[in-house]
Amino acid sequence: MDKDTRKMTSYAMLLALSMILGYLESMIPTPFPIPGIKLGLANIVNIIGLFSLGILPTGIISFLRVLLLSMLFGNLMTLSYSMAGFFLSFFVMILAKQCFKLSFISVSLLGGIFHNVGQILMAALLLRNPVLFAYLPLLLLAGMAAGIVMGVLASIVAKRLSKFFRELRG
Repeated sequence: MDKDTRKMTSYAMLLALSMILGYLESMIPTPFPIPGIKLGLANIVNIIGLFSLGILPTGIISFLRVLLLSMLFGNLMTLSYSMAGFFLSFFVMILAKQCFKLSFISVSLLGGIFHNVGQILMAALLLRNPVLFAYLPLLLLAGMAAGIVMGVLASIVAKRLSKFFRELRG
């Protein structure tokens, strides 16, 4: 298999994996009755991708995941909240990794926090209701906890897949 075909199939596999993780997560009941709190399982692929594939392929895979999952299992509001969270968190994760050279866990932590910030900003804008910012402290705590857990998991998985990503880049 030539290098371009191998890359394309690997990216497709990572997109499928992130979609599966996102779908599985939607089936897990959250113990909190607050909208927006979730684990962020699909973000494991984002974190690994940022550190192993680079910004562009990871951005495309993540964007497609958000778009496809919203189209398949959500609605226009889901898409707008998810895209706002994705763009803000992805931008912050890029800065954290590229400019500040932060670790898997730190980048994931910031991603979890800023995903929730992006969603609240979009919700407040669309619903024209600043009261939604009252949810922010709780969402920030949930984003921090989920970000740390996903960062640890991403770090473990990335170590196990390091040979695969080296061959993909090489």
